[in-house]
Amino acid sequence: MREPDRRAVLLGAVAATAAALSRSAAQPAERPNVVIIHCDELSFRALGCYRAQLPAEQARVWGAKAQLDTPNIDRIASAGVLCDRFFAASPVCTPSRAAFVSGRYPQNTGAIANDQPMRDEVETFAAVLQRAGYATGYAGKWHLDGQARPGWAPKRQFGFGDNACMFNRGHYKQLKDTPQGPRVKAVNAQGQPTYDVKGADATSFTTDFLTDKTLAFIERHAAAPFAWMVSFPDPHNPNTVRPPYDTMFEEVTFEEPKSAHQVPADLPAWAQPAAERFNQRGMQQYFGMVRCIDDNVGRILAALDRLKLTERTILVFTADHGDMCGEHGRNNKGTPLETSARIPLLIAAPGRLRPGSVSRAALTNADFKPTLLGLLGLRGDGHDEGRDASALLAGGQPPAGWRDEAMVRFGGADGASGWFGVFTPSHKLVLSHDDPPCLFDREADPFELRNLAQEPAQRDRVRTLARSLREHTTRYGEPLLTAAPVKADLDWCVDGTDAYRSTHGPRRRPAAADGDE
Repeated sequence: MREPDRRAVLLGAVAATAAALSRSAAQPAERPNVVIIHCDELSFRALGCYRAQLPAEQARVWGAKAQLDTPNIDRIASAGVLCDRFFAASPVCTPSRAAFVSGRYPQNTGAIANDQPMRDEVETFAAVLQRAGYATGYAGKWHLDGQARPGWAPKRQFGFGDNACMFNRGHYKQLKDTPQGPRVKAVNAQGQPTYDVKGADATSFTTDFLTDKTLAFIERHAAAPFAWMVSFPDPHNPNTVRPPYDTMFEEVTFEEPKSAHQVPADLPAWAQPAAERFNQRGMQQYFGMVRCIDDNVGRILAALDRLKLTERTILVFTADHGDMCGEHGRNNKGTPLETSARIPLLIAAPGRLRPGSVSRAALTNADFKPTLLGLLGLRGDGHDEGRDASALLAGGQPPAGWRDEAMVRFGGADGASGWFGVFTPSHKLVLSHDDPPCLFDREADPFELRNLAQEPAQRDRVRTLARSLREHTTRYGEPLLTAAPVKADLDWCVDGTDAYRSTHGPRRRPAAADGDE
């Protein structure tokens, strides 16, 4: 394996950063800057700081030798809070991104499914910060402006004042500057943008290019409060990356996760293996993409250190959804399964959050906007549906009435397909348009291979979780409640006393996870 051990090299930098942030903890900065680093389709198991939270069997699902160091991303974890039970409100691109920026559940943003535009009246955290005097900007994939592809610099800015480097859709591997603004560098014979990675280098490869734009924005606004979000299209497929990352893991043999061969036939269709091959080369390139992201995160950290901004900047690292990466015989996302729906969230907030802490509260990215505003002492327009977890993350008490539950859903506005579920730190109850209810005990069954929903010993737990789910879906207008089988299942979970009887039609074959552009 062509992979140097970089932990020793960066040990001093990690310690210095953590120490600097610890020193500043007693004196909160006024109006701190905000930098958000956002990835697309990132498995939490690919990050060292998350693997450190897991027992070996769960941390090494691709084999003992298939390990990836992410020391720069880990520095953010050491400097702040690692959210260990953080989920996408909907584990596909558009609805998850809408929830993240708006603080609303996906069904109430207009962007309930991929390529659906977010409604004009939706207020983002950037709009709140812009009104508070922040210089705001965004670079990278947006995916909230409908069908436009690439769709550079959308006219609807949603508070991101500098959006020249924002593009709506696509996972382009090479970008360049032109007199008209940033554009895709790789094109076909007809001049149409392509995903070709051939010829990409440290200035044109998309992750590097967007990092350059991030550094330039920080330099320009170093003297005033600023808020910047960079959204890397990687490590979403196509799994390709520039040299030297393309060969960095070519000697690593990845083992297919054991869950791909242990899936019982009585699990829901969304948990059954799809017709997707485990791809050795794809995993090697996936690791290469994550390593490239980590190196560029290091460039951002170095710039904040050099400009003496580290102690007065809230730094966030997250993703829109996960990637199954072969677990349950699947790739991509779109299911309630852990590696699809669970995502990283790291927040370093000097003077506000204790360095090196871990939160195991059940949260979704609909909670991000109110939590960020809570850390900043700002208020939005009152239409947020997510929860302010800032006090909880700071080690204090949650707000009155707090339930340690995360509400997650998937499906379109017509309610004709999809699922919704309530996730706690230890359990997960999911109701689906096409399958009977499913309950997982994620502590006893971390790879989600045993459905407990119909077991008598779990009846009280199912009833309690289903009550929360019915209250939430009714309050926030869940479209799947219009589907008779889903409503019947929810009623049985809450009030049923007899044995479960399915009202679903013939079981559908497992489908490949939803892909997006």
